Amino acid sequence: MMEEKHVFSILVDNEPGVLSRIAGLFSGRGFNIESLCVAETTDPLISRITLVTTGAPPIIEQIEKQLNKLINVIKVHDLTGKEFVHREMALIKVVAKAEHRAEILRTVDIFRCKVVDVGREHYTLEATGDEGKINAILSLLKPIGIKEIARTGIIALFRDPK
Repeated sequence: MMEEKHVFSILVDNEPGVLSRIAGLFSGRGFNIESLCVAETTDPLISRITLVTTGAPPIIEQIEKQLNKLINVIKVHDLTGKEFVHREMALIKVVAKAEHRAEILRTVDIFRCKVVDVGREHYTLEATGDEGKINAILSLLKPIGIKEIARTGIIALFRDPK
């Protein structure tokens, strides 16, 4: 059976221990979490967890059922195969030697990124987009020299009907 990447949007009570129980569900069954983002929604009592995992359809179905059984879980949506908007953000600290600065700034411009910090030896860039865009900018900057990367992982919301 083919394993497929799945994006779950999970609404939970904004309480201590909820994330730990969800992570425990995955680790206890040997499932991997590829990325995980958590933040409060417009309601301060509710948080949205965007979780990415990979598995065959029976495994994904089992994960969804187990998530729905957890106390403090309000709603689970598997966004995969549905219309949704998703983004990822990366902060990239790149070596900014004098001979590479113009090339770095051209890359920033092409990918509509931002320079968020400038130091003597490094630029810190903010890139936002889908995983392909983030990977593309990283592959262009790698030969110049990437010192550090911090990535958010995917965040996602359903698309409104047209």
